Amino acid sequence: MSGERAVDSGDPTLEKEAWISGTLLEWGSCGKIAYVDGVPAGFVLYSPPLYTPRSVAFPTSPVSADAVLLMTAHIIPEFSGGGLGRMLIQGVAKDLTRRGVKAIEAFGDLKWEEPSCVVPAEYLLSVGFKTVRPHLRFPRLRLELKSAVSWREDVEVALERLLGSMSPERALRPV
Repeated sequence: MSGERAVDSGDPTLEKEAWISGTLLEWGSCGKIAYVDGVPAGFVLYSPPLYTPRSVAFPTSPVSADAVLLMTAHIIPEFSGGGLGRMLIQGVAKDLTRRGVKAIEAFGDLKWEEPSCVVPAEYLLSVGFKTVRPHLRFPRLRLELKSAVSWREDVEVALERLLGSMSPERALRPV
């Protein structure tokens, strides 16, 4: 599997690039990046569960047949709390709705403490996901796309206000 190859090669970045390239060729867009004044501020990766075979290792798997898996999401700390996470999920929802997908599912982490591949369950719940399979650590959550698309206009207005107030200097300052 690709995870094992990444560990064996010692270069998980190369394996991730290969996965993204392959997924783009076979399935299409599998991620979104949010920019603030030209500076990358956050990203999400998603794909059908078929393209993420390691997802079956989660205790609340499998992902539903009518859903795409939100694999990971991250907002750079300096940009968190301003609606970018919601905007990224909205962008994924818009893309997947055009493709005829009914829902997005994700494995959340109820004990999230620091950035990792698994998204904090609290974040997923805050952007509209609902728990469909509870677990003490890794619940599976779901966002029905017909409900996600309805808040597009509100998000776009909020983003215009937010993006106009950010500057790249703030993002490039040492942490």
